[in-house]
Formats: sequence, structure tokens, C-alpha cells
Amino acid sequence: METAQAMQPGRAIYFVGIKGTGTCALAELLHNSGVRVSGSDGKEVFYTDGILRELGIPYYESFDPSHICPETDLVIYSAAYSPETNPELRKARDLGIPLLKYPDALGAYSAGFDASGIAGVHGKTTTTAMAGALIRGAGLPARVLAGSAVSGFGGRSTLNLGDTYFVAETCEYRRHFLAFHPRRIVLTSVESDHQDCFPTYQAIRDAFLEYAAKLPPGGELFFCADNPGAKEVAEEAARTGRGIRLVPYGFTAPGPFGITGCRVSGERMTVRLRGSPDEPSGRTGDGGDTPGKTFCPPSDESSFPAELALRVPGRHNALNAAAALALTDSLVRAEFGEGGWTEERRENARRALEDFRGSKRRSEILGDYGGILFMDDYGHHPTAIKTTLEGLREFYPQRRIVLSFMSHTYTRTAALLDDFAASFNAADILFLHKIYGSAREEYGGGVTGKTLFEKTQAVRDQVYYTGEPLEAAETLKKTLRPGDLFLTMGAGDNWKLGRLLADYYRDKSAGRFQ
Repeated sequence: METAQAMQPGRAIYFVGIKGTGTCALAELLHNSGVRVSGSDGKEVFYTDGILRELGIPYYESFDPSHICPETDLVIYSAAYSPETNPELRKARDLGIPLLKYPDALGAYSAGFDASGIAGVHGKTTTTAMAGALIRGAGLPARVLAGSAVSGFGGRSTLNLGDTYFVAETCEYRRHFLAFHPRRIVLTSVESDHQDCFPTYQAIRDAFLEYAAKLPPGGELFFCADNPGAKEVAEEAARTGRGIRLVPYGFTAPGPFGITGCRVSGERMTVRLRGSPDEPSGRTGDGGDTPGKTFCPPSDESSFPAELALRVPGRHNALNAAAALALTDSLVRAEFGEGGWTEERRENARRALEDFRGSKRRSEILGDYGGILFMDDYGHHPTAIKTTLEGLREFYPQRRIVLSFMSHTYTRTAALLDDFAASFNAADILFLHKIYGSAREEYGGGVTGKTLFEKTQAVRDQVYYTGEPLEAAETLKKTLRPGDLFLTMGAGDNWKLGRLLADYYRDKSAGRFQ
């Protein structure tokens, strides 16, 4: 049976690893389309357990071959599992049931829509979440899938607003995004990362170029003009002669999505966009165009909102908002025509973005207890660390920033060691920990968490080290004081330290212990 047929209403699809953020989100979208969804995962409880129960999707908390029914039309599995080792996947293969990894299944699903992929080393989750807020505000018939739970999506990773458009976060790791079928691509950033599969910058750049090459003639590539890698990919993609339309955004971008002002006051950020092209004749891309020339939608009296208010910190979020708005503008024009931005639609979109509160583990506020603001963030690349910390410093100028950072993967830490050491400058006090390893790599000796600590200690003061994050708890109880911002950051499990301390100060401020 063809994959497209297997995803039709009434078909039966089984998910192995159904509690994962992406797999759960796709399961929800398919369930809402009338597909009979079930699955399995381990016993560990995730936020997705509540989503699956609420949807009434049955799932096992073990992997047993008996769970695989011969009448199953398709098995979708998380990349964390393999048909060589997982007993359910082996059984499905023996029965001749088609198997699809999650990235391939997401790609197959996207083929049924006018699809847009949001990609980049940094910013893709927040950009996708912001795009979802704007899409809902603009009243577009779209489905959205983000790589993390989003408060504005009801604590889920999905929005289901219609059947015409599909906007999804697409991941570069192991070139997973090449399974996607984009009509539009948002490219936030291209930098060296995932050194276990992209050992050089050129390797990861070429993967993004390959992704851009999937755009059809007349497809649109929205790119951050401030990011050298994204700009390079866009310019190279334009040289193919296939009529790809380039739409730049950012502080250095020409055209309507160029940011002309960004002001922070009272824990609010106001972002001003140019709102009209530098060259009214700048529309290009219909074949035979000058390579690298940009496409700028025409300005008219019913254009998108050119001033945005944000409650999330950082110039990087101003860029994310500009990217999300550029994509939404294209969808509005596709759905409603050139005059699609009515006053009501413009105001609803503006308000939706102002109400945006972020997504899980992206500058996520855990609470304010005892005068200390507790926050958690997924940033694990030096650029993301630096921009996030600088944004928080600008947003909270009166607070000391006390940071716990846990590096993720030995290969990334070793390749970017100097960049990591220089990325923490905006933090007042820094706690470092052991490297959070990955199942996809083996430690070969050399760089450790202690190595990063020693390198960082050489370039700044007030930096401390504990191998296990929770070992820092007692020291932090003596360090933290009212007015501080305590931030856990990284793709490891030091978020548990933030939760522990938030709970401690919450109980202490409530007088539950002396």
C-alpha cells in the first residue's frame, strides 16, 4: 500500500515511540483526520502522556511483538529505535507492514498540503510557534507542527485550523528535512553544528542547499540576511535558475521585512519593520532572473502589520518574529489575494503575536518565587547561548543572571570549545557541569565538562563546576537572592536543577518549612 493511502481516514497506524514530541504531534494530526492511531513507548512519564490520554489514543508502555496487529496499515517509528533491535519493529517487518521513520512520515504527510518548512540551526521552534500564532490570528486554514510544546497551542505542539496549508519545523540532523515537500522554506541560520554527521561547515551548508533545491519553480525562500550562512545558502540557491524567490528579513535586510527599529521597555520589545520594498520593481524569480536578487512583495494599503510588540526577550526573537510574519504574509496573499490584510486580520495577527508567551524550554518561565525568577532554555549552541543571554540582559537589566549550563555531545563541545567559553559573558554567575552525552556518539576521551570549565575560567570569573547538576543545589541556595534570574540552559537534564530550586523557593516563600 502506498504511504499516502495508509494515511487516509479509517486506516490504522501504529507509532513506536509515540510519546516523543514529534511523533505525538503527528499522531494527533492523523488522529484528527480520522486515522485510527495507536502506539507504544517506555514507562517514563512525559507531558505527551496527558495529550494522548485526552485524545483517547491508546498506547502501551512496553515494546511487545504481540502489540502489532496484522491489520495495521503502517508503522511509524521514532529515530531513537531501530528495526534491528526493537521487537515491535521486527514483528511489523516480518508481517510485511510498511515501516517509516518519523522524518520520512512527516515528509509523506506534508505532500498532501501546500507545505512550508521552517529550518535553521537556531530559532526554528520559536519561529514555527510564532508563525502558528500569526496564522491563527490571520484566520488561515492551516495545520502547524512545532518541535516543542507551545503555551499558545494549549500546551501542545500542534494547531489544527484547516486543511489547505501545513507549516512544520524541519530538522537538519542527518538531513531529515530532505523528506519534506516544501512550497516555502524559512531559513533562520546556517552554522557549524551536529559535528557527528556534519564534520565541517561546508557539509552542513550543503545539506541546507540540498533542502533549498527541493523548492519548486516559484517557491519562496525566506532567509535571515543577518546570518552569513543563511545568506550564502540563499544566494547559492538563487543561482540554480529555477526561479526561486528570495525574501530577506532582519536588521540588514532590504525590503518590507527589514527591521528598522527594536526597542525594549518594561519587559516588552517593540519591533518596527520597513513595511515597503526598497525597490518597487524588486519582484523577481520567474526564470532567467539575476542570481541573488531578492523578491519583495508589493506594498499596498492593506499590508501586514509593520510594528510588532513582543513579550519574549532578545533581538533573536525580533528576527524570529520577522521570519514568521514574512511567511504568514505569503500565506495570506496565497489564500486571500494581494488585499488579504484587512484591518481586522492585521489587528488580530498583531495581537496574537503580542500575546505569544514562547514554547517549552525556550526562555520558559517556571515561576517567580521569593523574588527570584526561574527560567529554563534549550539553547545548546554558542550562538544561541550568547544571543539568549544578551536578550535576557537587555530585558531584565536590574537582575543578576545566574546560569547553569550543561553542554550536549562531546563532538559539539570539542569542535566549538572556544566559542562556548566566550558565549557566557552576559551571565553574572555561571555553573558548569559534565557533558550530557548522546546515544548517537561514543566518548573517545579528550574534552569533558571539566575541560570547558577550565577554558571558561581562563576568560571570566565567577564560574563554578559540579559534575552532576543537582550537586550545585546547596551552593545555589546560598548564592541566589531576591531580584535574581536563575536560568538552566542546555539540551541536557540540568533542567531538573531549576525545577528543584523553583520548588524549594516556592515552598519556602509559602512558609511550608523554616
